[in-house]
Amino acid sequence: MIDDQSPLPPLRFPPRPSRGSSRAVSARRSLARAAAEDGGAEPRPVRRGRSCGRSGRDRPRPRGLRALPPAMTGEKLRSLRRDHKPSKEDGDLLAAGEDEAAAAPGGAFTGGKGGRAGGHRGPGAHRHRPPARAAPAGPERGPFPVHECVFKGDVRRLSALIRTQGIAQKDSHGNTPLHLAVMLGHKECAHLLLAHNAPVKVKNAQGWSPLAEAISYGDRQMISALLRKLKQQSRESVEEKRPRLLKALKELGDFYLELHWDFQSWVPLLSRILPSDACKIHKQGINIRLDTTLIDFTDMKCQRGDLSFIFNGDAAPSESFVVLDNEQKVYQRIHHEESEMETEEEVDILMSSDIYSATLSTKSITFTRAQTGWLFREDKTERVGNFLADFYLVNGLVLESRKRREHLSEEDILRNKAIMESLSKGGNLMEQNFEPVRRQSLTPPSPNTISWEEYISAESGKAPHLGRELVCKESKKTFKATIAMSQEFPLGIESLLNVLEVIAPFKHFNKLREFVQMKLPPGFPVKLDIPVFPTITATVTFQEFRYDEFHDSIFTIPDDYKEDPSRFPDL
Repeated sequence: MIDDQSPLPPLRFPPRPSRGSSRAVSARRSLARAAAEDGGAEPRPVRRGRSCGRSGRDRPRPRGLRALPPAMTGEKLRSLRRDHKPSKEDGDLLAAGEDEAAAAPGGAFTGGKGGRAGGHRGPGAHRHRPPARAAPAGPERGPFPVHECVFKGDVRRLSALIRTQGIAQKDSHGNTPLHLAVMLGHKECAHLLLAHNAPVKVKNAQGWSPLAEAISYGDRQMISALLRKLKQQSRESVEEKRPRLLKALKELGDFYLELHWDFQSWVPLLSRILPSDACKIHKQGINIRLDTTLIDFTDMKCQRGDLSFIFNGDAAPSESFVVLDNEQKVYQRIHHEESEMETEEEVDILMSSDIYSATLSTKSITFTRAQTGWLFREDKTERVGNFLADFYLVNGLVLESRKRREHLSEEDILRNKAIMESLSKGGNLMEQNFEPVRRQSLTPPSPNTISWEEYISAESGKAPHLGRELVCKESKKTFKATIAMSQEFPLGIESLLNVLEVIAPFKHFNKLREFVQMKLPPGFPVKLDIPVFPTITATVTFQEFRYDEFHDSIFTIPDDYKEDPSRFPDL
């Protein structure tokens, strides 16, 4: 369909026949009506009169369309198509109008429904015009019909398109329809998309998710809705992968794996408080036990202890994951459903913190053999734990980070700075009593003044900004890393990925999983450097691996342990 906001120029008709012939008059009007329906144009107004009121037997036959001169059907229609860039299909110019389009005053034709003039149908209308009920996902709206509906806040049309169109599609700027709905504050569109399970975790070309854009906009209700949907989709994703994961674990042999984590930072005050960790993994059948001293680690805090994480593949999903505190002899099941209070507290934290986006760019990554020796250089090969490994230098790895704070007040910024200073000196969030304050919705940003045509035609990578005015700090850091690959390690990378997927609730293990999914040199990565956060990197070393059998008791909760549902609130 041609957009009603951009009417086509009037068609120029061939010289009129003599008025003395009534057949010529009828033919002229037939040509006008047929041309309007065929090209979607806006011809000259037709006055109501005797020729419009003729009886059916006096009306010209549909052959009037066939009598259209070649100049009309050829050059003029091709010109119209070029001017308005419709879909590749010729039928686009013939598509019926939308319900909201109406006949123009004075009886003139418009691109609206039915192409009527003075309430009378033109001859041949049923033969040459497509059905009034066009497909809701028709190409007449361009390549991104759902995006356009959301951009214009057209909830009625969106509700029709959403049944047949993909709502996860990205436009030329990497935005999904949900991105646009959130950035423009079109809440009805956003809730409709969420009701149809539009993805929340997806990022646009600038690295921002719909949740990040919602935090910037500052509508508390929308942030809560997106956060809940994000958690729901994460749970569904885990459950969807569960059968495949259990099958892969079952096919693996029973083994013991030990790996070490050493965290570093180029921020001086932060380096001396970063933790190290020795992790021991036992795997038997479809059960996994991870013993660690580091359960939660972010760029804001770390949580230490003598902890064990148990995954029981035979248990119900709600009871599969358990964390043991071996010092206090308590355990907590990692619950999937969060209370209303927990969700609201998380919203408070999101609304009072910087919005971060960190991307590890691997577009130009290369691996070159590390060299050793002064006079006679040779490829570096050393033992890592029990395994002989070839060392490689990782080149072209760039960590791109962005930090936004347009939604924060000066008070928020000062408060966050005080928290970071306390943490850099070894402080603890709980000790400092930095409790989040209940946040109210922000005043909406200024209304959008950019048209859909301006937005969608903008150069890729230079999208017009929508929403609150950006306050963003960007940084790029070339990441220098080393990786040691061993051909002797008994486990394959695919098997490691399956194990890491089970223990993905630990954020640093999830980073390891993401890194080893890259195309690495031959072998198994027994030692590697990975970026964990924008200012923190980790060296991971696989020290020991052996196939073994274990007693079933190590995968069960000890009898003298008591349940404490709030022991680990961040899990």
